[in-house]
Amino acid sequence: MQRLALGWRAGGARVGLVPTMGCLHDGHLSLVRRARRAVGGGGKVVVSIYVNPTQFGPTEDFSRYPRDLSRDCQLCRQEGVDVVFAPSDEQMYPRQAGAGFSTFVVEQDLARGMEGVSRPTHFRGVTTVVAKLLNIVQPESAVFGAKDWQQAAIVKRMVRDLNFPLKIIVAPILREPDGLAMSSRNKYLTGGLRQQALVLRRSIQAAQGELRQSRKPIRAAALKQKLKRMIEQTPAARLDYVEFFEPNTLVPLKLVQRGAHIALAVFIGKTRLIDNAAL
Repeated sequence: MQRLALGWRAGGARVGLVPTMGCLHDGHLSLVRRARRAVGGGGKVVVSIYVNPTQFGPTEDFSRYPRDLSRDCQLCRQEGVDVVFAPSDEQMYPRQAGAGFSTFVVEQDLARGMEGVSRPTHFRGVTTVVAKLLNIVQPESAVFGAKDWQQAAIVKRMVRDLNFPLKIIVAPILREPDGLAMSSRNKYLTGGLRQQALVLRRSIQAAQGELRQSRKPIRAAALKQKLKRMIEQTPAARLDYVEFFEPNTLVPLKLVQRGAHIALAVFIGKTRLIDNAAL
């Protein structure tokens, strides 16, 4: 596949990439603006839109994941995106002469916990598709959102370990006015589920409040149980995990104090949402 940015870079333009799975919202558009600032005047911004099958488990929502390419392209035009790259499955995972796609990129340290436990093949799909996108686009920078904190850390590790010549930028979480982290999957939250989804943000705020009131570190196990009880009081909510960890290494913590990070995944009905924050 032709490398998209070779002509631009030959002419001296800086190139930034924003990888997405489409169904764009204001959170995605904030990443586009951050990419634009990174490349500066005369630079080029590429947005990739691809619902990557290899990062979905067999019982997950790949087939029903929201897709609206024409709307996404319109939003990209309004933001001044230079290229929307929307490849097909055959382009990304080619099968020639009956041979299937059989090469994957695997990060084996940061991917072990949290999402790596709940979705065992997820990060193998993420690192593989991101590596392919970086090879195809050849950007000097790529922007990821902090809502997927573990994913961003894994991509940064992959780029370091495999000597990709670019900078990974992690942009802040964008939230709705009521505090819910923006996500394409929020479209699944119909009726009263949207209001119940706020339990993720309330759980984070509760953990932050506990630390503010405590003069000494708090046992992670006790704080997890408190948040679990809080989440279970929401009728449609089911906790997948809550974890406290060191933000750079993702090492789980037995004692939680300021400077730690919290991440959690909660099912609201059938919709699985994630969130995280510094403590």
